[in-house]
Amino acid sequence: MMLPAYNSHKNGEKYGKPTSPFTELSKRTSFRGRLVVMTLCLVLFFVYVFPSTLPTGLLRLISGPALPESVRFFDLSRNVGSAEGWKRNERILMCVPLRDAAPVIPLFFSHLRNLTYPHHLIDLAFLVSDSKDNTMNLLLSHLEEIQADKNEAMHYGTIDVYEKDFGQAIGQGFSDRHGFAAQGPRRKLMARARNWLLSAALEPDHSWVYWRDADVDTCPPTILEDLMRHNKDVIVPNIWRPLPDWLGGMQPYDLNSWQESEAALQLADSLDEDAVIVEGYAEYATWRPHLAYLRDVNGDPNVEMDLDGIGGVSILAKARVFRAGAHFPAFSFLKHAETEGFGKMCRRMHFSVVGLPHYVVWHMYEPSTDDLERMKEMEKERIEREKEAQMKKLRAQRYKNSFHDLKDDWQVEKEMIFKNTEIDYDKADVMKDLDASSKAETLAQQAAKKPAIDDDEVEDEWVSFDADPRKKAAQEATLKRSKLNIVPVDSVAEDDTMNDKKAGNEGVL
Repeated sequence: MMLPAYNSHKNGEKYGKPTSPFTELSKRTSFRGRLVVMTLCLVLFFVYVFPSTLPTGLLRLISGPALPESVRFFDLSRNVGSAEGWKRNERILMCVPLRDAAPVIPLFFSHLRNLTYPHHLIDLAFLVSDSKDNTMNLLLSHLEEIQADKNEAMHYGTIDVYEKDFGQAIGQGFSDRHGFAAQGPRRKLMARARNWLLSAALEPDHSWVYWRDADVDTCPPTILEDLMRHNKDVIVPNIWRPLPDWLGGMQPYDLNSWQESEAALQLADSLDEDAVIVEGYAEYATWRPHLAYLRDVNGDPNVEMDLDGIGGVSILAKARVFRAGAHFPAFSFLKHAETEGFGKMCRRMHFSVVGLPHYVVWHMYEPSTDDLERMKEMEKERIEREKEAQMKKLRAQRYKNSFHDLKDDWQVEKEMIFKNTEIDYDKADVMKDLDASSKAETLAQQAAKKPAIDDDEVEDEWVSFDADPRKKAAQEATLKRSKLNIVPVDSVAEDDTMNDKKAGNEGVL
């Protein structure tokens, strides 16, 4: 009988299945080996993706031979920044320059509390310089309060506060800071302050650097995540500011974010070596496209615009940009300084620099000298209008009091007319009654002259007389005369006759 092919050798020799007891053991060993290899691969992948989760000592063991405790090892190639840094525990250094900022510190810390990026991954660095108000004490008080908050999610990472003066003599008023003559020296001093703060605070474990002005009025709490998602080397939002209604309600604020133009390049070639071009001034007509003027209220906030110069109100940059040597020029770099020069330098170093025209951060409104003068004029006009309104009201009251109300007078006259009419009606009725009574008396006299008649007839006659309506009318007329004090004409004539007789007798006597 022939054996199956798998049990026969090619030379015809027959053999059976192996029955070694180590067969199952070798299978289990190979499975465990594959499991170990897969685990190591997962660990290496986790280390590569989340390097900040491993302690420094373990990184030293992985990277090379053991080092003394006084030696620290950092792999800067890992802290390069990514689009979702909050998922990879990427740390952010938040730099805030301050000068005479006491009025805005409470509002600034309210924004800090609202940030949605994990607070423990944000390190704060403040530079207080050339301040004459209570900025330092107020800053320390708010820092102590936020770090002692019962909600641990409010606590930030490390916090550094630096104090250094740079001899800034330019005032903090809006017109002082934004006057054309002050722009060059002011920008250079601000660049020195930014570079000093950055060099003192930047640590190897920082993946991002966020520059933020303290005088921001309104800002999305998700601004760090929103800007980070674009995964650009340098990115800025659009900066506007609210205005009073009489100034239009709103206005583009930061004109330092722009694209280069041929007119500006020609202007730069015509200026001195140390000259600094600044935007938004008639002295330098650059005709550049500004990020601020491209805003659309209904536009997509994720739309990007390539920039050459940037403003400093809100800048998110990868830490590797600064580690590569980019900084804020405290001198004229391509005829620009500070943040605009920083944008130019980053473009020259082939870093990506973009702005978001439809993503808006609102700066606080600061009235200029012209605005303050206009406010004084408006206040004066308001007071004059109120005085004029009071005078008009007073004149109207006096005019009203100088005349009788014709309506009231007519009401009185109407009542008097009605009253007199009723009196006339009463008199007419009385006169009619008097005529009736005189006729009744005449009839009575005529009856008296008639011959005597029987008593029964007389009684019948008086009865009929009493029932005569004319007699009744005469009685009623007599009653009304007594009420109205009207004397009959006959009585008046008799009184006059008696008076004449008395006068004649007196004359005789």
